[in-house]
Amino acid sequence: MASGMRPLLQFPTTVIRSLFALFRSRQEQAIVELALRQQLAVYAQRQPRPRLSSLDRAFWVALARFWPRWKSALVVVQPETVVRWHREGFRRYWRSISTPGPGRPPISEETKHLIIRMATENPWRARKIQAELSKLGIRVSLATLSRYLPKVEPSPGQQQRWMTFLRNHKDLIAGMDFFVVPTVHFELLYVWFAIDHGRRRILHFHLTENPTASWVIQQLRHAFPDDPTHRFLIFDNDAIFSTEVASSIETFGIRPRRTAFRSPWQNGTAERLVGSIRRELLDHVVVLSEDHLRRLLQEYIEYYNAERVHTSLGDAPAGRSTEARPSDRARVVGLPRVGGLHHRYVWREAA
Repeated sequence: MASGMRPLLQFPTTVIRSLFALFRSRQEQAIVELALRQQLAVYAQRQPRPRLSSLDRAFWVALARFWPRWKSALVVVQPETVVRWHREGFRRYWRSISTPGPGRPPISEETKHLIIRMATENPWRARKIQAELSKLGIRVSLATLSRYLPKVEPSPGQQQRWMTFLRNHKDLIAGMDFFVVPTVHFELLYVWFAIDHGRRRILHFHLTENPTASWVIQQLRHAFPDDPTHRFLIFDNDAIFSTEVASSIETFGIRPRRTAFRSPWQNGTAERLVGSIRRELLDHVVVLSEDHLRRLLQEYIEYYNAERVHTSLGDAPAGRSTEARPSDRARVVGLPRVGGLHHRYVWREAA
């Protein structure tokens, strides 16, 4: 049906083009005839779909450059296709005449990693790193060296000082934060927690429907004993963490450290904990009530502190001993944790 209708649909087009041809000059008429003959030659190929050779493409690209009305005679392909051929030919032409020069000698992968390492571990830029490399007998130009320097984040001095502070004092730092959990009845429960930065151990948690500054101070008393081992406590600019809360922290012998506005990375350990709790627990359950959430969090935190192996630590926060295989008959057994969402694997003798 479609093949039978095609000649009927093409006939009016042919008539209209013939009428326009009467008003064209002889030169333009010759160009039109040449374009039509070229397309007829393509259609004459005995194939289901006409195949265009490189010569056919070159013909239409050249015609498009020298004849403004080339689109009016084009049938075999879309005009956008001819434009794409022209652009591709332009790229190939300049690629063929652009022979690469010798350039700078390449540097080794070891030197690249060394440049990145020096820029990461020190507040140095290109000239300082170049001078340090020269003391190691490594000669690298400033232009080459700058290509491998890590991109500078906003406020690099502040960020570098903060990261240095965290690395040097992580065993003495704790962080606190809130996260919100909706119940099945769309009520909001606020979960407060304190976490140790050195071993990622959760020191204390509690939840409530109506958090206040006095409630937070009471939780701080439970999290930090009379003689706390931590000397710094990091928290954000939440309105609940008021000046009253900061003053109470100082009475515990701990120095409060408030993060900058919109800088969650400055309390990254707490932020990662919230993400872990959501991915590994809350995304898989529907919280029914405050007691239900408290029980779920208690089970998860016990597993988190005592058994969950942290990638950065290679161990659980509270320390988990390595088990040796007792015998060749022993098999690995999975012990369910947190309602079967997680498991701890141990060796057990086969029955």
